[in-house]
Amino acid sequence: MDDSLTFHSPSLGPLAFSQVIDEIVGMMAADPKAEYQLVVGTDSQTYHDTADYVTAIVVHRVGKGGRYFWRRSREPRPKSLRERIWREAWLSYEVAQMVIGALREREVLGFHLEIHVDVGRAGRTRELVEEVVGMIIGVGLPVRTKPDAYAASTVADKHT
Repeated sequence: MDDSLTFHSPSLGPLAFSQVIDEIVGMMAADPKAEYQLVVGTDSQTYHDTADYVTAIVVHRVGKGGRYFWRRSREPRPKSLRERIWREAWLSYEVAQMVIGALREREVLGFHLEIHVDVGRAGRTRELVEEVVGMIIGVGLPVRTKPDAYAASTVADKHT
């Protein structure tokens, strides 16, 4: 299995993307009247010549807990913070599109999906907020930033 397509579950271990979708669909089928929020977020850590990007898919059954799945990809170190943040946002967008497509194929409806980006109005990323948020909104998805971007700044960050 290609490592970049392998997701991990804290309780189930490594999973193919199709297995992640099976888990999401199973969770939704177990309580079809519940409200579900699907959230995708990415965080990264740079090293001498590489960057590790961790993308998390969080399935939140509102008021009743949730689960998450994450994947790691290793790429050459970006030249700037701007390039790194844009890459994080784009990886989240790509995974969000994969999830939306897979759930539509299975005719799963009734979920809310949003992207969490690891930028905020304070700190080094404050100058990037408007452009990154604008890109995500421009592709038609809701977006949250720090301090509300828990999928990126807490869940994905845990595995960087």
